[in-house]
Amino acid sequence: MAKRNSLTPFSDQLVIDRFRLENPWWTDGKTEEEYNSKKRRLYFSLFYPLVVETDVKRALVLMGPRRVGKTVMLHHTIQNLLDNGINAKKICYINIENPVYNNISLDSLFTFARKATNEIEDSDWFIFFDEIQYLKEWEIHLKVLVDTYPNTKFIVSGSAAAVLKMKSNESGAGRFTDFKLPPLTFNEYIDLKGLDDIMIPAELDWNGNLHKFRDTINIKELNNHFLDYINYGGYPEVIFSEAIRKNPGRYIRSDIVDKVLLRDLPSLYGIQDVQELNSLFTTLAYHSGNEVSLESLNTASRVDKYLIKKYLQYLEAAFLIHIVKRLDETAKKFKRENFYKIYLTNPSLRSALFSPIQATDDMIGNMVETAVYSQWMHRERFTPWYARWKNGEVDMIGLDEKKLKPVWAVEIKWSNRSLDKPRELKSLLYFCKKNNLNSALVTTLDKNGKQEIDGITLHFIPASVYAYVVGYNTLDIKSNPD
Repeated sequence: MAKRNSLTPFSDQLVIDRFRLENPWWTDGKTEEEYNSKKRRLYFSLFYPLVVETDVKRALVLMGPRRVGKTVMLHHTIQNLLDNGINAKKICYINIENPVYNNISLDSLFTFARKATNEIEDSDWFIFFDEIQYLKEWEIHLKVLVDTYPNTKFIVSGSAAAVLKMKSNESGAGRFTDFKLPPLTFNEYIDLKGLDDIMIPAELDWNGNLHKFRDTINIKELNNHFLDYINYGGYPEVIFSEAIRKNPGRYIRSDIVDKVLLRDLPSLYGIQDVQELNSLFTTLAYHSGNEVSLESLNTASRVDKYLIKKYLQYLEAAFLIHIVKRLDETAKKFKRENFYKIYLTNPSLRSALFSPIQATDDMIGNMVETAVYSQWMHRERFTPWYARWKNGEVDMIGLDEKKLKPVWAVEIKWSNRSLDKPRELKSLLYFCKKNNLNSALVTTLDKNGKQEIDGITLHFIPASVYAYVVGYNTLDIKSNPD
């Protein structure tokens, strides 16, 4: 075959040969064992229905941080399509990162897929474009495809999450459906490790109403896995690789953090001083869960205040951090947001940048808090708050955004002391009284219990159980949104 034009060294045949290599199911009817052998993430059950929803003429955009299993999920999806009788030759996977596809439009790639399979009809296809951010103006290409081929489903994914989110919002209104795949929840970690048998159904009596809950038959084992999750658990590949676990810094820093800080964000936002950005992120990672201000961040990272504001926006858009805003003791928002807390979206980022943490380390409390917050961050409609005033603080507040009133409060501890001495929880009790809350939740190291203090019921639950339950309930809510 002739070359497409004089500017590219790649022939049409080379492109078609690459297609056939990436799509082995065209000949043997199944995906590669490398992917097939891996257990499916629980989020798969939420993603797959959006893939097979063909009545709504929209492309599906799978976005999320690096190394959370997006490519594996695409191949699990392909295998499910095959298992459900979809014509194997009308399922095409294309990794845009491959240099063979340089400067080829998405429409041209679809044409090549039809040539490679001799399936000339342009309807009833499932086309998967992986690492879509490597194609310039991909969002415009994709929008045209959706309009041109209404009877084909286009699914794209990419690791430059900030890039995808911004461009999807700008150009994909009414044409794209976004699906965010976050790092593993603790619930998913337990599932992938095949440890579900240590968790059992339970009920929580909250103000006289019974709520579905989960508990464990072995809190010691669950805590061991929770610590493992804090150090290594955000990324599927890490929890199963002994080599990576021996040196998580090399893997996570180079493949997750550095690529985002040195390549994704600078290319999107035109950041000139990547060392400055790296310095700020390192500071934030080390102090995850601490209250900060522009002044304190300026002192610690030596980055100018006006740049800190911009960098925080970039890092949050890249799903590396989450900014939690502050309330006062009456649950009122501050007009000037001078102070806030910043959490890593996954605690294992800190362990990789510095060193794995032990159960008795000074920073364990902050990392347990980070782990708990990271479970809540999977809920798109949830905005976490914390309360802090002159003489006290409460770690987590659930706020009714319509009424602007707190509906629950949580104090995160990695100790049993509060169960034995509940009156020491002065800030929590004060906040509850001030805001007419008659109950609150306090996490512990390994004990359950309930105490009533001055008409306020305090529920005590191990932090690892609580983290599991939040992730478990989040998936249940996403599966049953009504």
